[in-house]
This record gives sequence, C-alpha cells and structure tokens, in this order.
Amino acid sequence: MKRTTSNALTPATSRRDLLTLLGAGAALSMWPRAGLAQDADEPDEASVLRDADAPVLGNASGDIAIVEWFDYNCPYCRKLDPELQQVVHDDGKVRWVLKEWPILGPVSVVASRMALACKYQDKYAKAHDALIGTSSKLTEPRIDELLAEAGIDVDRARRDLATNAKAIDAMLARNDKQARGLRFRGTPSFIVGKFRVPGVLTMAQFEQVIADARKAKAAN
Repeated sequence: MKRTTSNALTPATSRRDLLTLLGAGAALSMWPRAGLAQDADEPDEASVLRDADAPVLGNASGDIAIVEWFDYNCPYCRKLDPELQQVVHDDGKVRWVLKEWPILGPVSVVASRMALACKYQDKYAKAHDALIGTSSKLTEPRIDELLAEAGIDVDRARRDLATNAKAIDAMLARNDKQARGLRFRGTPSFIVGKFRVPGVLTMAQFEQVIADARKAKAAN
C-alpha cells in the first residue's frame, strides 16, 4: 500500500467553530453526500457499517456508529484512542467499528494482520489496546512482546493467521478500498453517523458530532 501521512486537523475549541467547519465542509461532510449521486468508487453504507468481519467495540446494538480507519504506527491514532474510548464508554450507545488501515509501512501490515488473527481466540480488543497503546515504534518482535504481555497466545495467533490469511487480507483490502472511495487521505479518519471526519477531533467535538448525528438520524 502507498504510504500516507497522518492528516490531523487543528482542533476547533467551541461548538461555533465546529459548526463553522461542518457548514463549510472543511472538516466534516455528509456521507453519502446530500443531493449528489454516489461515486462509482464510494462504498455503500451497508458495506461500511455492517461488514460481518469488522471488529466492533462499544455497544454492538448502539444507535449511532463511529467507524474508524487507523494504523497502529500512527501517532495521532495512538493519542486519540484513550479519549475516544472514554467517549464511547460514557455515551453507552455508540457502536464503534474498527477498520484496520495499515498504510504506514510493512510493520503496520504485520500488526494489523496479527490483531485480526487474535479475533479467533476472542482477544481482538486486548490486541488492539496493546498495539495502539504503545508509545514506541512497532517492530515485529515488539508486536509479539506486546501481545504476549496482554495475555494473548501468540503462537495460536500465528496459526490462526496462517489458517485465515485469505479472509484477513480480504478484510484489509476492503478497508483500504473503502477509505480511498471515501477520499480519506490518512489516519485516523472516521464516519460518525453519516458525517465524514477526515482527521482528529477532541472529546468534546466527538460528543457534539455524535449528538448532531443523532439529530440528523431522527430528522430522516
């Protein structure tokens, strides 16, 4: 995959700033784009929100989805993760769909493949937390070390990866195609309800976008 640099946005500090960005389409835009025909490369809503193989955290039956495309070596993804986890936990009704998008090099691909392999021992969440929570650049030995420290059977994960490599690689390919179809340029990038968020928001901004997404859903 082509390397892509992270595209963090300068955080706005108030609801007025956020709504100004929303109205201008600079930070947020509707998906599918209101009043426009869907691009041929743009993924449909079901394929993004309801991919049966995509890991889901938070409330699996939640009324609003946050879909995140991320890379384990992305410093912005790492910095944002604990705050986003807090938002999801405090809200209680958010379905958090995780889309592994390893665009920052071969080791990122290794990390994503191993994390997805951990699903087969029901430890994806632990793998995700271990890999996204580190402060150092990942290497293959460090990936194994972090997973082992999280209580994951690394040998089994490797066996599961070998057995399910086709399905795992197909998932990564779908994630990449979706992100590019949505015109995302780097990690992290999000869909919140039907808002595209191509960059980093603060906790307060995420809470506001979630609230606005609920209002938009109720109005339809």
